[in-house]
Amino acid sequence: MIFVAIRTRSRDKLNKMARITDFKRFVEFGKKIVACGRNYKAHATEFGQDVLPEPLLFLKPTTSYLKEGGKIIFPSKCSELHYEVELAVIIGKGGSKIAESQAMDHVAGYALALDMTARNLQLDAKKNGWPWSVAKGYDTFCPISDFIDKEKINPFDTQLWLKVDGETRQNGNTRDMVFNVPFLISYISDIFTLEEGDVVLTGTPSGVGPVNRGQAITAGIEGILEMKFPVV
Repeated sequence: MIFVAIRTRSRDKLNKMARITDFKRFVEFGKKIVACGRNYKAHATEFGQDVLPEPLLFLKPTTSYLKEGGKIIFPSKCSELHYEVELAVIIGKGGSKIAESQAMDHVAGYALALDMTARNLQLDAKKNGWPWSVAKGYDTFCPISDFIDKEKINPFDTQLWLKVDGETRQNGNTRDMVFNVPFLISYISDIFTLEEGDVVLTGTPSGVGPVNRGQAITAGIEGILEMKFPVV
């Protein structure tokens, strides 16, 4: 019996260690990317849109993930490709109908992400009342950084920036979000059950604009990391 107990404790310890390591591999096992649109007032304003009373949600497929070292592919049906830099939240504990007061307990860590958008296709979709799946979902349309430990990021006050060929295009702070991270987690989990490894994209600050083939996007979280992706 003692031998069995020791083996059980050892197995539990190994499983716990594996789970901690796994979150660094969230791209491999996360099941969905839930994104929030118009979550910065200045971004909504630059597109002539109102801030909504509730989060505007859409999904991106996990096949759109792109790790650093890869290249953003400019789709043949896209005439205007836009960048959007965002703080990504990595879900560490699954749940449904999560209370806002408990939402941060479900966060494993963070990442920096780009919500690449075929803007011409999105505008067509909006005019026709169609979903944004095509405009947001192409392969390579979610470039994302490595996992960032939860303790390193203050989601209520984090500076995000993006440059195209060295020229600053976006420079904003998460304190300007309309809906903060705990609210988003609670709101989303009331609709979709959130699972370990899922990613929540929290919206983009102002400065969104086009990027062309042959250019390079560099984006970062001030004092934490930066990443670079060429567009081909």
